[in-house]
Amino acid sequence: MELLWFYIAIVLAISDEIHSLLMWSFLGDFYTIFAGLVTEIVPSKLQSWIVHEVIESIFHFILLSLVFFSVEIGILAALIHLVIDLGHSLTMNQMNWVEHRALHFVIESLFFIGIFGL
Repeated sequence: MELLWFYIAIVLAISDEIHSLLMWSFLGDFYTIFAGLVTEIVPSKLQSWIVHEVIESIFHFILLSLVFFSVEIGILAALIHLVIDLGHSLTMNQMNWVEHRALHFVIESLFFIGIFGL
């Protein structure tokens, strides 16, 4: 129980890599078509980007809920990941892979330490 925060942060990082691998390597054509449909449905590019991030957070919710058998962990993980993605995309959009992973891991770890470590 003492390292639950660490396990959640690790699984969330793996979930993000799985999402990227699935969306860009295996479902790239579908993902491009789906993005075009979303762009046509919503009135602005900002809203289509938010739709993308929300769908990604739903993916994380499902995966982490299944791994930890906990809807609460799934909700918290998806929520913190969504907040970090929205925040760093608005403020620091030029990040390489290592910086992106490190930012997520540190903030997500601190978040879950605050919840499960206190």
